[in-house]
Amino acid sequence: MDQTATDRISAWPFVLLLLVAFAAGGGGIGYPMANLAVQLAALAALASRPGSVAAFWREAPLALRLLVILSLALPLCQIIPLPESVWTTLPGRSLVARSLEQVGASGAMPISVDPRRTLLALTALVTPAAMLFAGWNLPRERLIDLGWLVVGLGIVTVLMGLVQLGATTGAGTLYGARKAGALLLGTFANRNSTGLFLTFAVGLAALLPAPRPHPAIVYARVAVCVLLAVGVALTQSRTALVLLIVPVLLGTARALSVLLARKTPGAARAAMIGLGALALVGVAGGTLVVAGPGRIGEALERFEAKDDPRRFIWEDATFSAGRYWPVGAGIGTFDEIYQIDESLENLTARRAGRAHNDFIELTMEAGAAGLAVAAAWLVMLAWLTLRARRDPHRWAAWAGGAFLLVIALQSITDYPLRNQTILAFAGFALLLLVRLAGSDRRART
Repeated sequence: MDQTATDRISAWPFVLLLLVAFAAGGGGIGYPMANLAVQLAALAALASRPGSVAAFWREAPLALRLLVILSLALPLCQIIPLPESVWTTLPGRSLVARSLEQVGASGAMPISVDPRRTLLALTALVTPAAMLFAGWNLPRERLIDLGWLVVGLGIVTVLMGLVQLGATTGAGTLYGARKAGALLLGTFANRNSTGLFLTFAVGLAALLPAPRPHPAIVYARVAVCVLLAVGVALTQSRTALVLLIVPVLLGTARALSVLLARKTPGAARAAMIGLGALALVGVAGGTLVVAGPGRIGEALERFEAKDDPRRFIWEDATFSAGRYWPVGAGIGTFDEIYQIDESLENLTARRAGRAHNDFIELTMEAGAAGLAVAAAWLVMLAWLTLRARRDPHRWAAWAGGAFLLVIALQSITDYPLRNQTILAFAGFALLLLVRLAGSDRRART
């Protein structure tokens, strides 16, 4: 058996993990059995590729290994019991102390006010960790093949949306829908997550190397990008529509680089086709802004919403974050803590569930340590993106970096990393960025 066939066989646990994460992980915390299926697939991938796990801890950049350790250690430290003389002095623990006093209980308690929720948050990290560890020693060619698999899953999402948009009930969705037949959801419960996933697929379709040379590749690439971009619009996710600019700009930059770097007529013609298609998409988008027919018009009208309740949630969540600063209340505890601090004037019939701003929620749950780890990840991603600029596969690496960037940007108004599917594909995007950014150095090593 040749090496290529061996590599393809060794990639199958990783492929299965991607497929299970796509099919079962988009529901969030409300669907524990589906999340468990994804996490079991992640553990199976880790168990089947011990050599890849060992290679990660030998070869990965030291800063990346330290960040992975810190990210896993943070929730773990929050569930370690502390003596009563210690935990009662932490900020915001007076209510916990009084509650225990009322029932006659006392003794050791962890930093987290709800350690079970924090343990659940810790187990959720097995999915992106498995993506990074199990895929570490896959050849670059297999990683690029897996990227095209993600593009295929994006097309599947749009095709599912055709059924969902024509339905009169939520039967076409996996998790139901408050607006039956109005939104393209795919395998997600949240339209923002669907739109975010499709932006990743757009970036990969625009930036990955073609599987093999063919005269129709440029046309097929443009057609797929347009199809996926229309899918983003049909989710009616405002953040996804705005963040779609990131992969579109990268695709434009790639077409320009081909045009400027290669003077052959075929390369110039391919680049001009790409630029012309992007210009066509821009003109069509402008026309939709003016006319706004049908469901796309409804998506554009959502930008004018003046009664968005998130600003009230942010106000109360910021107060809670101050109460528990700088230690935090424990990762995963937002919903319970927020009910205490939600002001009466902001009270509605629905529970907030999330802060709809992951940076505020992280501050509330993990305090200064959580913000420091998040900042370190952003610096790491910027460094990897810069390091990739001299690599022949830099555009594929930047497709992964672009997805991680849009996750960070969407986190300002939403909670994208709170479902297993986006966690899994974020792990894959990080794998693309770090492996392709450092591929030359790793090959020499």
